[in-house]
Amino acid sequence: MPRSLSGRSFLKLLDFSTEEIQYLLELAKDFKRMKRAGTPHKYLAGKNIVLLFEKTSTRTRCSFEVAGNDLGMGVTYLDPGSSQMGKKESLEDTAKVLGRMFDGIEYRGFDQQIVEDLAKHAGVPVWNGLTTDFHPTQMLADVLTIEEHFGHYKGLTMVFMGDARNNVANSLMVVSAKLGINFVACGPKDNMPEKKLVDTCKKIAKENGCTITLTEDVKKGTKNADVIYTDIWVSMGEPDEIWEQRIKLLSPYQVNDAVMKNANPGAIFLHCLPSFHDLETTIGKDIHKKFGLPEMEVTDKVFRSPQSKVFDEAENRMHTIKAVMYATLK
Repeated sequence: MPRSLSGRSFLKLLDFSTEEIQYLLELAKDFKRMKRAGTPHKYLAGKNIVLLFEKTSTRTRCSFEVAGNDLGMGVTYLDPGSSQMGKKESLEDTAKVLGRMFDGIEYRGFDQQIVEDLAKHAGVPVWNGLTTDFHPTQMLADVLTIEEHFGHYKGLTMVFMGDARNNVANSLMVVSAKLGINFVACGPKDNMPEKKLVDTCKKIAKENGCTITLTEDVKKGTKNADVIYTDIWVSMGEPDEIWEQRIKLLSPYQVNDAVMKNANPGAIFLHCLPSFHDLETTIGKDIHKKFGLPEMEVTDKVFRSPQSKVFDEAENRMHTIKAVMYATLK
């Protein structure tokens, strides 16, 4: 049992030990069992939290709202146009005001420094719902999904396909190093995680008996993979004009039948969602019209296959976020 996490912020997994991450995963399993059994668990009744969103979301918002309500808390949502932070009021002042009114603050937005500064000034736990650099709550859901499928995670190999310099790839590399999962970033040479973070993760991985590998070679990169993971090719907040550039750059790293067949038998597919795997979205239709692509980072066949665990993964956001809030607010 790690030391208490009460009062701590959840900003990036580099701040947490292997034992602390494992503790959060065990808590999430307990909460999932209670949710499935219909067992009330309003352990944080009387507390209030605020969700501060500068980037919109489906899974993150719903996970925090349902988890907060299940724990008995009052939940306030502030969308990008409902806060004066950085406009008429400084970040520091906003943090101090919210910290006086709420017991915890979730932030989803841009620069990692923003969530770090919120935590510095708020005086209450702050949780990172996503920044440009890291996406720690997603990682807990990913690992919980992997463990549910395989019965364990240590010693498995996870491959991230595509733009490996983004927040999801960064965080997958960190959580893999912390938990003894072999991590492979498979993508263009210029789209790899920053060297400083890679070096830090390699050091942590060595302590936990696993490896960090960077490769441009799809066949070598996905060989012996247990988990194939990808993300959309253009992240939130990036201009539409870069679609053509990204399609040309990342198309060789699409997750398709050949990739899944090259992985280990029984390998699973994960995606943090949303995904452009068909033409049922406005952006998907637009890209198809402009570039003739019926699917992008993953084929519809793989996305809908038995190997795909993306909806288990999406549900697990709720259980793992609940664990983070309970552990830091209890």
